[in-house]
Amino acid sequence: MNAINPAACKRRSFIYRELTRLGAEFGEVNGGAVPLNFGSPRAVELAAARRLALADLSVLPHAGFKGKGTVEWLTAQGLAIGPDSNKAYAQSGGELAARLAPSEIFLLDSLAGTGALTTKLNGAWQWAAAAPRPSQGYPLPRQDSHAWFMLAGEFAPDMFSKMCGVDLRRDRFADGAIAQTSVAKMSAVIIRADRKAADGRANAAYHILCDIASAEYLWSCLMDAGKEFDIRPVGLTALRDLEQ
Repeated sequence: MNAINPAACKRRSFIYRELTRLGAEFGEVNGGAVPLNFGSPRAVELAAARRLALADLSVLPHAGFKGKGTVEWLTAQGLAIGPDSNKAYAQSGGELAARLAPSEIFLLDSLAGTGALTTKLNGAWQWAAAAPRPSQGYPLPRQDSHAWFMLAGEFAPDMFSKMCGVDLRRDRFADGAIAQTSVAKMSAVIIRADRKAADGRANAAYHILCDIASAEYLWSCLMDAGKEFDIRPVGLTALRDLEQ
């Protein structure tokens, strides 16, 4: 994939200037500029992702649906969503349907970044022509409202303990669990989403969702908190490599 200038893309992260300063090399994924690596050899970034690394996935497709009838409508569209809130349900294409409340779903695309599921759902949903309208919830513009980071590596729970009151150790916070909490004194959603390697190894990873206007602040807080664990920024390639 050829490197691109993120400023030339219509879709880019709010923190692309900071990522550029850190050495990010961007590629186009689904029409947006996504950091693929930070100039280090591929094996070096993979090792960082196994120890402690932070990635910005904000440009990858993500969406939301909320309101009465949301889950029923989504399951009718083919999604697999269980009954429990504060749990993320894996979909057949690698996407996650994070159930934040009985009638609220936050959808995260797979690391392939195709956007196929969100495109399908946004195309299928429409207002009924007249009242009474069916109970089907309504879409939320999460792509425009929420930044999306991933913190990966065995030291992620130790780092979180410095800035979050929830115990996120892997034996206490199950894969797929969701915490709607405060991180660095701001509201955030944390989803454990381990990356499964071909050899069966589970590499620790956590999605972090926050107000997009505070993306630069939270990124800087996470990077600062991870210094004692030698945190490194990594790109999409390293996260994908965790599954090989």
